[in-house]
Amino acid sequence: MKRLQWPSWMPVDPYILLLLGTVGLAALFPASGTAADVASGASTAAIAFLFFLYGARLSTREAVDGLKHWRLHGTVLICTFVAFPLLGLAARGLEPAFLTHDLYTGLLFLTLVPSTIQSSIAFTSIARGNVPAAICAGSFSSLAGIVVTPLLAAVLLGNSGGGFSADSLVRIVLQLLVPFVAGQLLRPWIGAFTTRHKKVLGYVDRGSILLVVYTAFSEGMVQGIWHQVSAVRLAGLLVVEALLLGVMLLLTWYGAKALRFGREDRIAIQFAGSKKSLASGLPMAGVLFGAHASLAVLPLMLFHQMQLMVCAVIAKRRARDPEVTGGSGEAGGSASKWSAGTGGTTGTGGTAGGAGGSGGSGGSQVSPSATSRIAVGTGTRSG
Repeated sequence: MKRLQWPSWMPVDPYILLLLGTVGLAALFPASGTAADVASGASTAAIAFLFFLYGARLSTREAVDGLKHWRLHGTVLICTFVAFPLLGLAARGLEPAFLTHDLYTGLLFLTLVPSTIQSSIAFTSIARGNVPAAICAGSFSSLAGIVVTPLLAAVLLGNSGGGFSADSLVRIVLQLLVPFVAGQLLRPWIGAFTTRHKKVLGYVDRGSILLVVYTAFSEGMVQGIWHQVSAVRLAGLLVVEALLLGVMLLLTWYGAKALRFGREDRIAIQFAGSKKSLASGLPMAGVLFGAHASLAVLPLMLFHQMQLMVCAVIAKRRARDPEVTGGSGEAGGSASKWSAGTGGTTGTGGTAGGAGGSGGSGGSQVSPSATSRIAVGTGTRSG
């Protein structure tokens, strides 16, 4: 039987459609009363389990090996947790004339969350960049984000984030950091299990995030906060996010060139340093913002889809660069070597070959036409 694939003419991440459907469900049938309490408890448990799986999947040995390329990873971390937040702070001047307070808070929050893993790998592979570097950079960013994102939120958001306080920091530690550490400690015993069942556990990931979104938007509907957002405000938010993404794409590409990184490393830096993780950001927002999470995560959801569509086009163009397609077999061969070497090692090698990839074959199977299918694989645990 022929394997079903996401149609190439529809560049929308199917997981985004599921998220939007969940938002619609919350709008029509919001949880209230006892149902809201049950949904909130289930959401809390789902977030903890989600980060437990993150810890169980992350290979400590590979993370340590990746430190050898410390300049590249440091550059990505600076882009993610310094450059992005500075741009978010600069956008404060748009409030309240252009963005409402809640939308600006959500915009600032999205600049604080870590980078993606899977979509960074996939686009880096398509563009024939340094795939192992993209894997390590995304992993380091996600790991650092468990600690850095709440700390940055405490400093930059203050009480605007739905009452961020010491109690919020304790909840972050208990719901995110403790389960993650537990997963790391139990990895020698359960790591093989998570690798064998990564497809099924991927559904658990996505289901957990959908539950978080439903709970957050249900609370928002009950409190009536959606009446505060107009179509004009949403259009303004999209314009601001497009500018934010454009600035970061230019900064990561030309900044890496100024730092004398090679082409393959610059590609990894651009795709890992310009993205924000929906899978990590949504659970964090649920813990940080509580009842205010619905509007807080809206900018992140919109930015996630925008970055996928824009980076798909860029990756396809990078794959046609003269130094890759022009008679210099060294560049293309090197990229193929990088990609092929990632399969089956970290559990994300299949994604490096695109959403319809073949596991360990990695980048040697990647073609620019895979761009339209990347979104299928990016809505999972780290996308």
